[in-house]
Amino acid sequence: MAEVIDSSQPEVYQIRVRSHLGSDWTDWFEGLTITLEEGGDTLLTGPVVDQAALHGLLKKVRDLGISLVSINPVQPNQVQMEDGNVE
Repeated sequence: MAEVIDSSQPEVYQIRVRSHLGSDWTDWFEGLTITLEEGGDTLLTGPVVDQAALHGLLKKVRDLGISLVSINPVQPNQVQMEDGNVE
C-alpha cells in the first residue's frame, strides 16, 4: 500500500555540509536549524516548501564554496543522528 503524502505541508530536509557554520547563518539558510557535528560537518534541518526552494538552498551552499555531503528528506518527528541512525 502506498503512503499518502500531505502535499499541503512542506517536506522536512536535512542537508549536511562539510564545514562548521555559525548560528548567524540561520537567516541566510531561510531559518533552517544549524547543528554543528563532531568531525567538522554542519547539519541544516527544517521544512522546505518545494523543490525550487530546495534548489535555492543548494545554490547557497555552492555559492559559499562548501562541500555538500548529503541531502535527506525526513519525517518531521525524525532526526538522523551522526551515525546514520534515525531517532
